[in-house]
Amino acid sequence: MRWIASVVATLVFLMVASEGQAMDRENTLYIQLKDGRVVIEMRPDLAPKHVAQIKKLAREGKYDGVVFHRVIDGFMAQTGDPSGTGSGGMGDPLPAEFSKEPHVRGVASMARTNDPNSARSQFFICLADAKFLDGKYTVWGKVTSGMEFVDKIAKGEPPRTPDKMISVKVAADVKE
Repeated sequence: MRWIASVVATLVFLMVASEGQAMDRENTLYIQLKDGRVVIEMRPDLAPKHVAQIKKLAREGKYDGVVFHRVIDGFMAQTGDPSGTGSGGMGDPLPAEFSKEPHVRGVASMARTNDPNSARSQFFICLADAKFLDGKYTVWGKVTSGMEFVDKIAKGEPPRTPDKMISVKVAADVKE
């Protein structure tokens, strides 16, 4: 009898876990780079307005083909400006959603001007810990796989031959 109870408990756990994974797909971002797929777990619990804007832009295809215009070795890789210069953006400016979430390797955070409420579409992925940014920039996600592909992005300000985001999709919208 214990064996049956154990099997039932395991099946219930697996069903609940798979439902949780299905829900996570709505808050997972796929960025296709030339070397492979980067998966970012988005954090609407930390930055709901920023996550909503990123998902909207991704679903509209606005990030597809956008270059990494500023990539500093040992610091971060920045993208999200359709002009590729670092001076443009898409969408309305967002109010800052600063949190205590640290800027560590793999964190995705919004770029902005000196105005804390100026983030629009540009974001960066930390290549290394950058705790001096904590509480000053909006963290909206973290790379959960594919960081080795982020590490291969061409470096420079701007890079001589910039890499681009081939496609950016919300995982829930991708048939797998």
